[in-house]
Amino acid sequence: MKDCNNKCSESGGDFKEAVETFKAKDLIITPATSFKDKPDPECLVFGSEFTDHMLVVEWCAESGWGIPCIKPFQSLSMHPASSALHYAIQLFEGLKAFRGVDNKIRLFRPHLNMERMFRSAVRSTLPVFDPQELLECILQLVKLDQEWVPNSTSASLYIRPTLIGTEPSLGVKKPRKALLFVILSPVGPYFSSGTFNPVSLWANPKYVRAWEGGTGDYKIGGNYGSSLWVQCEAAEHECQQVLWLYGKDHQITEVGTMNLFLYWINEDGEEELATPPLDGIILPGVTRKSILELTREWGEFKVSERYLTMGELTSALEEKRVKEMFGAGTACVVCPVSNIVYKDQKLHIPTMENGPKLTSRIFTKLNDIQYGREPSDWTVDLP
Repeated sequence: MKDCNNKCSESGGDFKEAVETFKAKDLIITPATSFKDKPDPECLVFGSEFTDHMLVVEWCAESGWGIPCIKPFQSLSMHPASSALHYAIQLFEGLKAFRGVDNKIRLFRPHLNMERMFRSAVRSTLPVFDPQELLECILQLVKLDQEWVPNSTSASLYIRPTLIGTEPSLGVKKPRKALLFVILSPVGPYFSSGTFNPVSLWANPKYVRAWEGGTGDYKIGGNYGSSLWVQCEAAEHECQQVLWLYGKDHQITEVGTMNLFLYWINEDGEEELATPPLDGIILPGVTRKSILELTREWGEFKVSERYLTMGELTSALEEKRVKEMFGAGTACVVCPVSNIVYKDQKLHIPTMENGPKLTSRIFTKLNDIQYGREPSDWTVDLP
């Protein structure tokens, strides 16, 4: 009988060939025997509640991937010298399952998350896997815990795949042991202010989120943990998020953990939706990609991936050419921006005064797809 033990040894093994990927067909499911109460969808705090089960797959260099297992949600047991704890050898993803108005459960473009996780694994020297096999395992996990998908069009089930180095060694090296796990969390609006309330941004060129040649375009924990100091500084200045700048010309890059979009009349007098290009310091967001594809399909205005600087934004504000600015990401879909604190000045962004026409339209379109009001090949139905 198959079990969930990977049979990895500490010093080597007699395996003839390492397993290159785990297979969803080998999945072992051990159902929970006790179940937690489901929270009220109207009272959810982002990422604080977790479902009854989790997915776990072990890996070691000698034998490769072990058997994927779904088991009752539980704490992890790790050696205190595990490489993830000391050198941040870890990565994660974030995607959602939605209960539609037809009661069907859908995931939004999950293949993109799986492919991005694969790329992050390569950059982090962690073991790679077949993205489709991981997605099939995740679908089975969501199916088992489907009662946790909120019956609300303002809530969803957040899916957090994670891959960490677990080799018990203090050597700074590529880990020979790793653990992939997936946990689920029912969530409401990401920001406590609500789903569609505008935020103020703190822009201090003293700090950078990412740099050329670094890991800013991968979804790894180190990118996020190092941002918390600046986030606290933003809060001290009564701002909800950080506007990350880069370079001597103070290029606008990202908003907190979101991609950024500016809807304006550009220098050439064109109506334009612009977002910074994927040049190595910008995370290739799934929502970002979706907005670009959607608005280009509309064909109503210019859609550009281009550099934007604070100087250009300031001039545009003075000339009243700015229409809307918003962040975009899985957690919030889109988030309108109302103010930027920059060089001791508060720059007002007239997003809400302009509707916000485009921000609202994008939110409604994506929301309709996610909750099944509009059919789309961007969604994957739960089997």
